[in-house]
Amino acid sequence: MTLPKLAYLTGEYPRASDTFIQREVAALRGLGHEVLTCSIRTTGAEHLVGPEQRAEHARTFKVLQACKSPLRLARAHLRWMRQPGRYLKALALAWKTAPKGIKGRLFNLIYFLEAGVLADKLAEDGVQHLHNHIAKASCTVAMLASELSGIPYSFTIHGPDIFFEPQHWRIDEKAARAAFVACISDYARSQLMCFADQAHWDRFHIIHCGVDPDRYTASTHEGAELLFVGRLAAVKGVPVLLDALRGLDHPGLHLTVIGDGPDRAALEEQAKALSVSFVGYKSQDEVAGALSKTDVFVLPSFAEGVPVVLMEAMASGVPVVTTRIAGVPELVADGLTGHLVPPGDTVALRRAIAEALKDARPRRAMGATGAAVVRADFNIAIEAARLSGLFVSYTKGNPPPPKRPEVPQ
Repeated sequence: MTLPKLAYLTGEYPRASDTFIQREVAALRGLGHEVLTCSIRTTGAEHLVGPEQRAEHARTFKVLQACKSPLRLARAHLRWMRQPGRYLKALALAWKTAPKGIKGRLFNLIYFLEAGVLADKLAEDGVQHLHNHIAKASCTVAMLASELSGIPYSFTIHGPDIFFEPQHWRIDEKAARAAFVACISDYARSQLMCFADQAHWDRFHIIHCGVDPDRYTASTHEGAELLFVGRLAAVKGVPVLLDALRGLDHPGLHLTVIGDGPDRAALEEQAKALSVSFVGYKSQDEVAGALSKTDVFVLPSFAEGVPVVLMEAMASGVPVVTTRIAGVPELVADGLTGHLVPPGDTVALRRAIAEALKDARPRRAMGATGAAVVRADFNIAIEAARLSGLFVSYTKGNPPPPKRPEVPQ
């Protein structure tokens, strides 16, 4: 079977915080798809933390960089102007879906210029389907590029922030025009259903983000080593974690914080009297290594989709303490694979960490159960196969597959 040639687009690729997209691309290539990776902006050097990121960065088409060539920009748009009906329809779509105000209109016209260059690249490379992750500005570019080129597009919707401003990002229009939408959880799918016409619901499918379970070594650490991995921004709730640690009396308690972001300096100041190490962004291999030396993984977020770092921890046999929000309970079963607490509740978080550290035997049992859950339902090889099946089915014009697609044989 000949698999369709794909292009993947996101705002900035690759990023240290979005390794799940890199895994998905690699898995699709492993299945036989040719995948052209595209990024609106050029990734900052701080995200190129390992050989995988550097290799992906080198092979990725950078849209804004290409647009800086006046000749390339003009040539691309002249190509689509030869089909004036299609060109004007795409321009009208950019105007129609623009956020209110002069600034919103201006940005969508910029996205239209970017879309012309991207569409030209896709057509030149023989791409048959365009897929977007993070359904914000880059998805607007994908929608407009599809309108210009006639190449169908789809997108993966994550949340939670896209659902804070659904009208601003016009996820209703994007969902209506997409061949299909991959939703990372039932929660994300239900939120999209709030804003999209019911006629499109059968094209909203559940495709989990995933990890390669074989990449992770089961932790055999016995102590009081805690780990947090994530962007150091308000949404991750790290100040609540630091407050929880102040009331914990446990010998040898130590927290390692992997990640970076705008709140790092303030958090380091807050943690001065605590046993906490801030180590910045790390490569996928380094994160896996840290997990193998961890007793409990803690993620006290206020808003999430289904965090891939929780999957990584569970794949390593590490029990997790996290918040009962959004799609997290679809991954973490309270009392079986970890502990779920209310977001923002310092006392509940402290109690859950203390409970997880109390006895190694139930901790190991939780870790083993979590690893089995990830292997069965959040395995990137299996999820990529489901997604590949969607690309093939919709390219052929078949009726929509089930909400949770079967794994192709």
